[in-house]
Amino acid sequence: MTMALENVLAKAGLRIDAADFLTLVEDAARRLVPPNPEPAQFFSAAQREALTDVGLDLSPHHEHEPDYRARSVAAQAVLAESALTVTAAARRLGIDPSRVRHRLAARRLAGWKDQSGWRLPAWQFTDGGVLPGLDAVLAAVPADEPALVVAAFMSSRQDDLLIAGEAVAPREWLLAGGDPRPVAALASTLGTAV
Repeated sequence: MTMALENVLAKAGLRIDAADFLTLVEDAARRLVPPNPEPAQFFSAAQREALTDVGLDLSPHHEHEPDYRARSVAAQAVLAESALTVTAAARRLGIDPSRVRHRLAARRLAGWKDQSGWRLPAWQFTDGGVLPGLDAVLAAVPADEPALVVAAFMSSRQDDLLIAGEAVAPREWLLAGGDPRPVAALASTLGTAV
């Protein structure tokens, strides 16, 4: 399996040892909810009754069902592995690491802090610096949105962003010179019910 995993990681452009990647996956899985939570325990008796009345199944996960956490764990591991450190981001931008930390504090760069320090998702960088319009987009993202949600948004096609009649992801839109305002408007709705 190690050789197959190394091939997959190489094809995806991730430069990481298979064992280290599996450690990232294990860490991400451990941070998520327990493997077989009892959904009903999160609600009061009245809430459980209302939810079951409208047809929601609050029974626990069954062993034969696919684990709903797998996709999130894999995405979190890839996000963490591809993220830049403050030093790497500073080098890419040609600035001092303290300027990167200032941009993080001002929400002009996205990132999260883990045991080893700040990590900055790779999606916000280009070969020449940062994604055009990044300031406007990050200013619109609700402050409590997890890095994984923002990364998924920036890389998922949006029906409102069209280039030559084709829906594109916000990152593609901005790289093509698109106006950041429509992306910021969409980003401002992250975490809200539609």
